[in-house]
Amino acid sequence: MDFVCERGTPLVQTTGGAVRGYRYRGLDIFKGVPYARARRFHAPEPARWQGTLDATSYGCVCPLLRLGKPSGELLVPHRYWVQDEDCQNLNLWTPACDGARRPVLVWLHGGGYTDGSSIEQLAYEGGALARWGGCVVVSLNHRLNLLGYLDLSDFGPEYENSGNNGGSDIIAALQWLRDNVAAFGGDPDNVTVFGQSGGGAKITTLLQTPAADGLYHKAVILSGILPAHLPDARGSGRPCVEAMMRELGVTDVRALETLPYAMLAEAYSKVVPALAAEGVNVGRTPHRNAFYLGDPMEVGFRPETLDVPLVAGSVFGEFMAFGGLGLDRAAMSAADGRAAVERWLGPDAAAELLPLFAGAYPDRNPADLLFADTDCRLPTLDYLRRRAAAGGRVYNYLFDLDFPLEGGRVAWHCADIPFFFHNTDLVPIAQIPGVTQRLQTEMAGALLAFAATGSPNAGGLPAWPALTAGEEATLCYGAQTRVCRGFDRAFLEAFAPYTAELNRRVFQAMQVEMQH
Repeated sequence: MDFVCERGTPLVQTTGGAVRGYRYRGLDIFKGVPYARARRFHAPEPARWQGTLDATSYGCVCPLLRLGKPSGELLVPHRYWVQDEDCQNLNLWTPACDGARRPVLVWLHGGGYTDGSSIEQLAYEGGALARWGGCVVVSLNHRLNLLGYLDLSDFGPEYENSGNNGGSDIIAALQWLRDNVAAFGGDPDNVTVFGQSGGGAKITTLLQTPAADGLYHKAVILSGILPAHLPDARGSGRPCVEAMMRELGVTDVRALETLPYAMLAEAYSKVVPALAAEGVNVGRTPHRNAFYLGDPMEVGFRPETLDVPLVAGSVFGEFMAFGGLGLDRAAMSAADGRAAVERWLGPDAAAELLPLFAGAYPDRNPADLLFADTDCRLPTLDYLRRRAAAGGRVYNYLFDLDFPLEGGRVAWHCADIPFFFHNTDLVPIAQIPGVTQRLQTEMAGALLAFAATGSPNAGGLPAWPALTAGEEATLCYGAQTRVCRGFDRAFLEAFAPYTAELNRRVFQAMQVEMQH
C-alpha cells in the first residue's frame, strides 16, 4: 500500500509522548516533532505533551530578521514556512519503526547562524536518501539570529549561555535522538551529523563543544569551513543588548523576553551595523566561552573528538558562481577566456595566475579562473591538514561540475546538496544527461558508506584516500570523478590576494545591472 495514516499506524512512544506519522512509498514519516521547548533567551528543556501528537505536518521555523524576496530559484529552489519562536522540532524519515539499528543521518541546515530552516530548500527532503539508502534521515529546526546567539550573560546567571542557545538546541535534538531514535528503527550509537554552509559550521562548533560529545559519531561538512564569514563571537554582548534597550525604550532586560519579536528584530537591525563595525559581539555566531571552546584553528582541536571521522569539502565556484559575469562560456575560446581574466584582474595578475590555473585545471577555459573559490576551499584544506596532524581521520572532496545555464555555469554554493540527498529530480537545473544519475549515485553512495563504516569509499568510486598532513588528496566529483593530489594549492594561494577586489567589482557590476 502506498499510503497509510491511521490512528495507530505508524505510532511511536517517545520520552515526550506518543507521536503518529504516516507511511508513504515504503517509509514511515514524522514531521514537526518537538524535541525541546524554551523561554526566549533561556536554555532548552525537554518537550512533553499529553495524548498522541499528530506529526504529519512540518513544524514552525525560527523567525528571521527580515522577509526574504524569492530569487535565484533555478539555482537554489526554496520554500518558505510559518515562523514562530516555538521552533524546536525535527522531521524524520525511516524505512520502518521496527527496532532495527540503521545508520542515522542528521541534517543541519544552512543560512549561517541567522537564517534558513530545515525545509528551506527543496533538496532537503530526506525521503529519497532514506528510501534509497535504507537509513534514518533527520532534519531539525533550532533558534537562530538574536534568539539563538545574542549574549545576555552579563545580565544574570539565567542568561549564562544565551549566546549559544542555537547550539544548545542542536544538542537537545541529538539528546532526543539518543533516547528515542531506536524506536524509529535507528541506531543511537551510529549517528552522522551533516550540514552545508552554516550547517557545516555548526558541526565545527559541535566538535568544540564538550556537551555534545558522544551524541554523534561521524561528521560531514559541505562548504561550511568559512572563518572569514562566520568568525566566533567574542567578548560581552552587553553593548549590543543595551543599545537595543535604548532603541526600544526599556530599562529592564527582562522586557526583552516579552516584547513582540518583530520589535526586537527591528531594533537589533538598527543598532548592529555600527556595533559590528567596532568589533562588538552582536550575537550572529556562537559565543566563545566555557560551553563552546572556540575555533580549533586558534585554540586547537579537542582530543576528545579526534576519533570522529570527518569528510569536508566545497564546490568549485561557491559564492562567485552565483553571477555569470556576463560571460557566455559555451561560446568562448581559450583566447577569449584569457582576455576576460586580463580585463577583470589586469595583465600582470593574469600572467601570474593563468599558468597556475592551467596546471590545476587543464580542461577548463581560462575564464573559469575568475570563479574559483578561495574563501572556503583554502580554509577547508588548512582545517583538514591541521586536524590530520593532530591525529584525526579526514577526507576532502571538491564538487567540480558545470551546469546548463546561460552558456554554462560552474558549481555554486549549494549546488551539491541535491546530489548528496539523492534529490536531483527536484532540481531542474541539475539535469545533465549522462552525468546526473551517475554522479548522484556516487555522492549519495559515498555519504551512506561513510555513515555506515566511517569510510566514504563506496562501489563505483575511485579509491578515496584520507587527507594527511603531508598530502592533500581530494576526490573531485564531476563529469568524470577522479582523485587529485595537491593539485590546486599553489594556484589558490596565488589567487587569494586578488579575490576581495574582484568580489567588490563583481558586486558593483551586479548592482548596476539590477538598476537597469
